[in-house]
Formats: sequence, C-alpha cells, structure tokens
Amino acid sequence: MTDEESEKNYHSGLPGVLGVIDTAISKIESVILALGVLLMALNTVINVIARFVFGNSIMFSGELNRILIIMITFAGIGYAARHGRHIRMSAIYDALPVGGRRVLMISISLFTSLIMFFLLYYSIVYIQDLYGKGRVLPSLSLPVWIIYLWVPMGFLITGIQYLLTAIKNFTSHDVYLSTGVVDGYKDTETEV
Repeated sequence: MTDEESEKNYHSGLPGVLGVIDTAISKIESVILALGVLLMALNTVINVIARFVFGNSIMFSGELNRILIIMITFAGIGYAARHGRHIRMSAIYDALPVGGRRVLMISISLFTSLIMFFLLYYSIVYIQDLYGKGRVLPSLSLPVWIIYLWVPMGFLITGIQYLLTAIKNFTSHDVYLSTGVVDGYKDTETEV
C-alpha cells in the first residue's frame, strides 16, 4: 500500500468513540491541508499573473498566504503526529529491545505531549495579548488574533495525539509511533 492509499484509508488504532473522533479529525486535517496548499498556490499564481500582465499586485495576496501558512503549519503538526511522520533520532532507540523501545516511546510521547500543552497555554496567552491590542491586517481588515487561532488548535490536537500514543504503547505489546502506526522501517530500496 502506498503512502497516498494509507492516508485515504486511515482508520484510527483507538477503540470505540475515540477511534471515530480520531478518524474524523484526520479527515478534516487532510482537507484543511490539501485546500490550504491549493489555495496558496492559486493565490500566488494569480498574484504573479496580475503583477506581470496587469501591472498591479493583489493587495491582500501576501496576507492571505500568511494566513494559509499558519493554517497549514499548525494543522500539519497534528497530522504528522497522527501518522508517525515527525523526525526522530533513533540510534539509541533502535539498539534497545522491544520493551526498552516501548518504555522510551512512552516517555518521549508523554514528554512531547506535555510540551505541546505547555505551548498551547502560551499560545492562548499570546492570542489574548493580540486581542487586547486590537491590531488588524492592513488589507483584509481582519483582527490579527483570528489568524493565530490555528496555533492553539494545532498544539491541542498534537498534544492529545502524543498522549494517546503513550496510552497505546502502555496498553499494547507492539511499539507504536502513533495510535495507528507500528514502529518499523519500510523496505525502500529498489532495484535499478
């Protein structure tokens, strides 16, 4: 199964209602990421055409791309955690037996979850500060705090995802990188 097929057919490794919610969030994130990237590309292409053909840029193009970059980044961190796609340094981890890898993965997942919740708190404090200042985007006239709402949502979803990964590893005999991804390496070598 290719990565694209596994993304389309994602089903959570969590039981019951948690699995249904996890799968639904995964599908919503996929749509947000795909639409965000497509809108950013479309916005950029239209702005370039407007600049070189008509001699004028679209005023709000840069602001729209800024909003989309924030959205893609913070929707993407939860998505990457759910699919076990974050970068990892695994030399020591790979040398451990299965039990040691499971304990280390539980520790890493709990610590990462704690960091995400810590960042969630500070992102909310930051948004409250922006709200109090009343700043708006010059072209779109949107309050600046609105475009940063993706930040705490991304930290919340990622923190929950890592917490669920720790629970999955605590209750399973296998080692999981996320709730639905078992630890292991795919054979990526191809014959030429």
